[in-house]
Amino acid sequence: MGRDIKDLEEYVGEAISNIRNDRAITSALLTDLFQELKKNNDIETHKNLGLIASKYVETLQRSNEQLVKLTSIINKNRSEPASLGETDKEKLLDMIQGDKK
Repeated sequence: MGRDIKDLEEYVGEAISNIRNDRAITSALLTDLFQELKKNNDIETHKNLGLIASKYVETLQRSNEQLVKLTSIINKNRSEPASLGETDKEKLLDMIQGDKK
């Protein structure tokens, strides 16, 4: 049983490292793409590079989803359930509502 937990911790650590690396590379590519869009500020360039930019953003979204899944796995293995306090809930609500404004 102890080995299984150790394996899980190693895999989670490796997965998080991979996610961070993928995010760094994708962010750098997206930054380069934005610079290219600014340099060639025309509709044709935007059409061509817009699809690529959306793929980079999708990659970042998938990495967010992976982090959420990993967090869920880690929380399932804890003896105490994780919970949010009232202050945390209010902050989250403020953040969500702030994005809609």
